[in-house]
Amino acid sequence: MALRNKPSWELLAEPDLSKVPVEELEYDALIVGGGMAACGTAFEIGKWMPAGSKVCLVDKACLERSGAVAQGLSAINTYIGENPVANYVRMVRGDLMGVVREDLIFDLGRFVDDSVHLFEEWGLPIWKKKGDEGKPLTEGGQPVRTGKWQIMINGESYKCIVAEAAKNALDEMGYDLHERVFIVKLLLDANKPNTIAGAVGFSARENKVCVYKCKTMMVAAGGAVNIFRPRTTDEGKGRAWYPIWNAGSTYTMCMQVGAEMTMMENRFTPSRFKDGYGPVGAWFLLFKATLANSEGVNFAATDRAKEELAKYPPYGQQPVTPTCLRNHLILIECKEGRGPVFMDTAAALNKFLDDKRAEGMNEKDLKKYWKELESEAWEDFLDMSVGQAGLWASMNVEPEKVGSEIMPTEPYMLGSHSGCCGIWVSGPNEDWVPDDYKWGYNRMTTVNGLFSSGDGVGASGHKFSSGSHAEGRMAAKAMAKYVMDNADFAPALKQSADELKAEVYKPVVTYNEHHMWTTDDMINPNYIRPRHMMERLMKYTDEYGGGWSPYYMTNGKLLEIAMTHLRLLTEDSEKMAASGLHELIRAWEMVHRIWCVEDHLRHIQFREESRYPGFYYRGDFNVTSDTDMDEGGWKCFVNSKYDPETGEWSTFKKKLHKIIPD
Repeated sequence: MALRNKPSWELLAEPDLSKVPVEELEYDALIVGGGMAACGTAFEIGKWMPAGSKVCLVDKACLERSGAVAQGLSAINTYIGENPVANYVRMVRGDLMGVVREDLIFDLGRFVDDSVHLFEEWGLPIWKKKGDEGKPLTEGGQPVRTGKWQIMINGESYKCIVAEAAKNALDEMGYDLHERVFIVKLLLDANKPNTIAGAVGFSARENKVCVYKCKTMMVAAGGAVNIFRPRTTDEGKGRAWYPIWNAGSTYTMCMQVGAEMTMMENRFTPSRFKDGYGPVGAWFLLFKATLANSEGVNFAATDRAKEELAKYPPYGQQPVTPTCLRNHLILIECKEGRGPVFMDTAAALNKFLDDKRAEGMNEKDLKKYWKELESEAWEDFLDMSVGQAGLWASMNVEPEKVGSEIMPTEPYMLGSHSGCCGIWVSGPNEDWVPDDYKWGYNRMTTVNGLFSSGDGVGASGHKFSSGSHAEGRMAAKAMAKYVMDNADFAPALKQSADELKAEVYKPVVTYNEHHMWTTDDMINPNYIRPRHMMERLMKYTDEYGGGWSPYYMTNGKLLEIAMTHLRLLTEDSEKMAASGLHELIRAWEMVHRIWCVEDHLRHIQFREESRYPGFYYRGDFNVTSDTDMDEGGWKCFVNSKYDPETGEWSTFKKKLHKIIPD
């Protein structure tokens, strides 16, 4: 059997670093990321910055299709509308098992609708109730709601619309947009302690390193995926619920410069259509579908399910069961031999038809209505998860005739969906906010001048796309104030441009020095490739860190073994090799993933209870009720901090304040 050809020298990144140019740039404000939060900051910041300011947005991808909304969406999951903002806080608090930053959630709830109104103004089609078609939300148009907080949209081009507005805003102010530049490391100031001064990255399209200096920075580069072994195998490993290009860069880069992290033990393990990873929200909320076990029973409505939920007061008794506890019920069915679990799509669609028939609709109109219903069922995925529609088609699945299997996915880390891990940031400087929640500018981390939003901000989930955009806009205002208050600050970097270039391109140099040692350059005693690093990381996290194969169960001893493997993995990451620019991206993504996972597992080690059953379980501290969880003061935040000067970690508790009454 012939071995594959090695890549030609012409295709390799330039092995002679003297031929790799370095572009050194200086800005007042730098926006790192290209998702909804970054677009929000880009759109807003020019309104508040001093005249003559220089601003740049740097995105690893292309703004039109960057971030979690890249494929599109079928709904906006956070629109307050007629609901009291305090109820929004109560909903988030209840879903995340009681430990959230209520100041951040309330603050966001006050402004999120304004972003949704902008989306509609920019051209996003929002479904309206009959009689309100064509009437904007700002003029009283009533949206089609699928739940208390969700509204339906035609959102295949959602991100394109939002990105266009961001690009136009940057262009109007004379600001810069650098696409396809991957920021891999943040840089502290050489003279002013604990202060951000810049970042370094490289072009994904040409041999070039970019070194940025800045007075302030907003980092919103998404959460983390491909940190646990996915259920899909081989070619399917590129299929996930969350965008595969999100490598935990937001968390890693901020923690590396000393930003305090919070709730990093929280991971999101969503239940999705198995193998296709199609979201289930529209089916639950719009089509009112239910889940059935292998016996055809809607198990969530059984007495045994109610008894199980009663073990988790007060969360299990809420009108809407928390996301993690819904997972918990599915896992019980599977572990007790009543799996698999199916979304009863056929019953849901046929109930709509039966209701119309009972209302007296004639057969001709019934056929037309059925076609529309069938179209909506497929459009839900064509809007945002084309792979699921493709899987249905390839498997001859007709959702009006047969249900589809549902199963919790591998875990992800994020702060904007039904998860709340992320960075500890300052809240609004207002009287009602506790003093230990506000220490600086709104949405600023514990590092001076370093801000975050969207997935980056911890302890305040359920922002989704609209909330991330709104939070990016909020951060923009605070960044502008920071720049004005620190007008005399001149950022200075500790490392030279050549030193930074050598660090960024180290995997390329490693490859070029050693790849001729072996016939197949994927196997070499002197280096490891990013693909192999990913396989090792996924094995360790899955088997020892509570992945899907042990039903998300871990314990103190398993975590101890996982941390040992991570230490070895970190050592080996110094010998990562990249044969070109694309693999250099993969190499740095793996560095970010390893750091992110380490902090995640440190938090699970520290928190001696299972606060999120269904997302993960500590088998040695598998307490249930809120009272049990609070023994020893566990109804609190678990925070961590990496010291960039000493290289040491600390993990500790932070007090939880309840601001909004029940």
